[in-house]
Amino acid sequence: MSGFIGEFFGTMVLIVLGTGCGAAINLKKSYAKGSNWLYVTIAWGMAVTFGVYVAASLGSEGHLNPAVTLGFAFFGYFPWSEVGPYLLGQFLGAFIGAALVAIQFHPHFKETKTPEEGNSVGIFATGPAIKNNLFNFLSETIATFIFVFALLNLGDFDKGLKPIAVGLLIMVIGQALGGTTGFALNPARDWSPRLAYTVLPIPNKSDANWGYAWVPMVGPIVGGILAAGLQYLIK
Repeated sequence: MSGFIGEFFGTMVLIVLGTGCGAAINLKKSYAKGSNWLYVTIAWGMAVTFGVYVAASLGSEGHLNPAVTLGFAFFGYFPWSEVGPYLLGQFLGAFIGAALVAIQFHPHFKETKTPEEGNSVGIFATGPAIKNNLFNFLSETIATFIFVFALLNLGDFDKGLKPIAVGLLIMVIGQALGGTTGFALNPARDWSPRLAYTVLPIPNKSDANWGYAWVPMVGPIVGGILAAGLQYLIK
């Protein structure tokens, strides 16, 4: 159970801090309304850092991401027997994290009437700057490939100060590669908050764009597996 518990609470913290940033910069009458991309990438980087610290403290390896868990498992860096609890913890933790953000910002959702004003699924989930399914998929695959490959070469990235390095890695990937699709990198980070936006009674909500949701699901998983495969071949 320690793997499930660590991944659940670590991913919950990740999503509260990450999607909380999304709500803060988009919703009306928030003090952070209109903040820039640098603000976003720093917030997501620190969200991952503290999610990893929480997960590691509670007994998991701090994956917080099915693309990491599956990529590691495919090439022997992680036992298949632990994959189920890790994935369950990640998806459930991400849903609860998104629900907490919906509660935190409920009055601001009420004030923000339309997607044009900032009330959209983009607070919770990713979407392309230019819609092109092939290149959107490649963007998520490439960004996640770089993330997981670098992660594998950090060693035990949940130990000591290394979670800070992981956060900096997320930040620079967001700045370098995230401008195309919003750098999901993580199926749980995208799908569970998207589902929360769909099913929770969030005021004035619009379409959840499920037609795009396969991209941040499949792209990161492919990228994670390719990165672990390359690491396996090199090592």
